[in-house]
Amino acid sequence: MKSQKFTYKNSGVNIKNADKFIDFISDLTKKTKKSGNFKNIGGFGAISNIPKNFKNPHIVTSTDGVGTKLEIANEIKKFNTIGIDLVAMCVNDLIVQGAKPFLFLDYISIDKINLKKMKEIIRGIVKGCELSSCNLVGGETAEMPGTYSPGKFDLAGFSVGLVEEKNILINKIKENDLILAIPSNGIHSNGFSLVRAILKTNKININRNKYLKKELIKPTKIYVKEIINLINKNLINGCANITGGGLESNIKRIIPKNLCANIDLNKIKIQKIFKWLKNSGITDIEMLKTFNCGVGFCIIINKKNLNKVKLKFEKKYKPYVIGKISKNKKKVNLSGKINW
Repeated sequence: MKSQKFTYKNSGVNIKNADKFIDFISDLTKKTKKSGNFKNIGGFGAISNIPKNFKNPHIVTSTDGVGTKLEIANEIKKFNTIGIDLVAMCVNDLIVQGAKPFLFLDYISIDKINLKKMKEIIRGIVKGCELSSCNLVGGETAEMPGTYSPGKFDLAGFSVGLVEEKNILINKIKENDLILAIPSNGIHSNGFSLVRAILKTNKININRNKYLKKELIKPTKIYVKEIINLINKNLINGCANITGGGLESNIKRIIPKNLCANIDLNKIKIQKIFKWLKNSGITDIEMLKTFNCGVGFCIIINKKNLNKVKLKFEKKYKPYVIGKISKNKKKVNLSGKINW
């Protein structure tokens, strides 16, 4: 019997392609480096300078993924925005604590490195870091034949933020504060398993539906610039990133003991994509607990600051009042009904 020559490449892992990809990332991130003269991309670990403009800094960390929105990207073969989603899912959680995003690392796992696809993904990640003013300092790319079927991949992100102790958004919410909704950029990155089930059941080919093809891949809005601006001016008492679990579950996480967020569902401004989902056979309750329903982020403010806060946002993401804080042991009270 003829002996077989085994190589890592023959087993499905191409180290040379991985090295080319690392070189590409290194070149792409040179313009956005904030970590001094350290060469982080391709190293064993990332080294960064500690900012000197903090008096009493605290570290805030967050990690997340994009979920099955990846399957939409694969189906329509559009990969240059999914990286923005990845960064957004992490940094939008940091700012809820009052933290300014500082560092970001990514993890990409795939069946086989496709340089064209991988470059598009990383361009999106770099764009997301630029939008959130944080530095992509490293990550990991894993080629895993046999674990992922052909063309499949997964993404995970890890972010680090810094916040002055006086800016930490904990226990600042007061009775009579206003609850403001900041519009989302569509579905963002939650609920796509349900979206895909609807597409499959109704035999909808999104490549033949211009509206859905464009709408379902819209990147998650990154709220960093606006929220950090408000925090620096002491205009926010609390905020919530509206992701999986919807409005009620996420608002509940930030309401102090003996206070209640009273939200009037009638005031929510519904976007077209959510009307489409609702008309596909989803109940009101399921819509509210699965999707952001047009509210991508919430901020809680003193009512005297309402006009000042609104001025910090462009028209598309202009916040509007959906409720008020009152005394109550129940943390969230939903009233009214969404006007689908």
